[in-house]
Amino acid sequence: VYRFVLQRRWIGFLLLVVLLAAVCVRLGLWQFDRFSQRKVDNARISSNLVTDPVPVADLLDVGGQVAATQEWRRVSAVGTYDAEAQVVVRFQTREGGGRGVDVVTPLVTAEGSAVLVNRGWQPGDAPSPEQVPSPPPGEVTVIGWLRADSAAGESATRPVQGQVRAISSTGIAATVGYPLVPGYLALTEQVPATAELAPTERPDLGQGPHFFYGLQWFFFAGLAVFGWLYLAWVEAHPRRRAAAYRARTMPPSTGSIAPVTNDAAGESRNAAARANSSGRP
Repeated sequence: VYRFVLQRRWIGFLLLVVLLAAVCVRLGLWQFDRFSQRKVDNARISSNLVTDPVPVADLLDVGGQVAATQEWRRVSAVGTYDAEAQVVVRFQTREGGGRGVDVVTPLVTAEGSAVLVNRGWQPGDAPSPEQVPSPPPGEVTVIGWLRADSAAGESATRPVQGQVRAISSTGIAATVGYPLVPGYLALTEQVPATAELAPTERPDLGQGPHFFYGLQWFFFAGLAVFGWLYLAWVEAHPRRRAAAYRARTMPPSTGSIAPVTNDAAGESRNAAARANSSGRP
């Protein structure tokens, strides 16, 4: 019954379905892998958020980079803010707070190097560095979360009139006269404390939509295979297909009875028709 599937067009159709299903399965596995990696990353970040702070100089050297395992690690630093090198990061939004800017100031340590400190967020369209709160003078101790440099290009990270669109120690280092350690510190605590700026928000530790996306791709793979099998079954059972078609297209019976009509002599024409159909004169 199914010998027709050996025809060239059916074989080609099958190969196309197999390819489509394989692609869907591969995408589903990729989404499941991203889901697993997200859980691993969230577990690491959750641990880093509550660890005891360590001096940033113990983790990073000038010219290095922030490792993925160090993201959101609690670190500390002691130094003096360089208010003249302060920049604002434009186009930063907060949930419920609208658009604003992050305020980033280098903290110069006793060793002569500095670490960028994101001191917080201020609402507003695009204030200049002169329109945001100045850092406290003198020596301060800061504690915060270690963040990696942005991957944005130089046009976004090099200060222009005290403004940038992304934070990168590489871009800002070209405008200051001292070396910067990689990455930056998202401020959570400071001694002496100031409260003019909104602190950095905690990271989103949700698992994302990857698991359900994976299920969707596997569903599409199964749907492609089922579609081919169904079309093959329909091709192999044409009578059932024709009967199903007639059942869908035939108008329903009204169940009405033909009205009784009489000829000129008063005889019923319906009766005559029944007599003729039975073979009687």
